[in-house]
Amino acid sequence: MNFIKTELDGVYIVEPKVFGDNRGFFMESWSKRVFEEAGLHYDFVQDNHSLSTGKGTLRGIHFQKGDKAQAKLVRCARGAVLDVAVDLRPASPTYKKWVSVELSAENFRQLLIPRGFGHGFVTLTDDVEFLYKADNPYAPEADGGIRWNDTELSVNWGIEKPILSEKDQKNPFLKDAITGF
Repeated sequence: MNFIKTELDGVYIVEPKVFGDNRGFFMESWSKRVFEEAGLHYDFVQDNHSLSTGKGTLRGIHFQKGDKAQAKLVRCARGAVLDVAVDLRPASPTYKKWVSVELSAENFRQLLIPRGFGHGFVTLTDDVEFLYKADNPYAPEADGGIRWNDTELSVNWGIEKPILSEKDQKNPFLKDAITGF
């Protein structure tokens, strides 16, 4: 695997080696050994899989607070997304900064997001299947979110009117959110 550092400490674009022929392809999407050889130590305990049927669906910015925070390894198995990680660690030199990367079924890229970051994505195609590993189980009591269009963050999602869940429409702005990092 190729690990590409981003400007946010601990956030990596992960490019797996893909072996393809006329039958299709094979790749390792996760290898504890390969990640540890790269100095990245994660013990993922939960896999999640979502389907977003409409282009322009935005999910995020989500996180879990405190001891329940989650590191994630995310990828898109069908379609394409613009994936975003936001540094929510107040003591970090990159606090409130974000990175985005296109993840797609065609480019096989993944994004590794450590604890202390918010995460979200917007679908660039219809019928997107999105998968991610987390190193802490989902804990409803630690669930948090920030408004997708918070001007304090100014994330460029590339969309003016996304399709949002009721929950994401009601997420607080960063100044009103309790992140617990």
